[in-house]
Amino acid sequence: MILTLKAIEELLSPWQSAYSDSTVLSTTVTALHLIGMLVGGGLAIAADRATLRISNERPGERERHLGELNAIHRPVLIALGILFVTGVAMVASDVVTFLTSPVLWIKLSLVTLLVINGVVLERIESALRRNGTGSTGDLHAGLWSRLRLRAVCSIALWIGTLIAGTVLVNAA
Repeated sequence: MILTLKAIEELLSPWQSAYSDSTVLSTTVTALHLIGMLVGGGLAIAADRATLRISNERPGERERHLGELNAIHRPVLIALGILFVTGVAMVASDVVTFLTSPVLWIKLSLVTLLVINGVVLERIESALRRNGTGSTGDLHAGLWSRLRLRAVCSIALWIGTLIAGTVLVNAA
């Protein structure tokens, strides 16, 4: 059975009422969403910036940096989880408006690309750790080059997601 948009709206009407009637609830959900974006995006962008700066440093510095990148994954994933839960809560608060907005689908596409990019980043980091940061040659240089490219993509996707979210809220 496929639920229509109207049926989904009816199913979520208790949440919609609670969300619209409580400034504490709506403010809390929005604040948690923004905190998730600030922490997740902030940590990721800081790590991406460091990646762009460190790739030409000595092997010991690169090894330390790869350890830092590995440590960043958990808090960024937790922040993405918070973003997901609060994003669903906000969409559920006005399902017709949000699900029919092309901006929501653009934002979700950017988030999907962000997650895919994160997976690729992590795989490149793992390959660099396996191959040793002191390695030289085409493989090593190629991996660092790919890591830098993914860092640039990450920064652009976090910014694009923020812009799409801002447009979404203002267009709703």
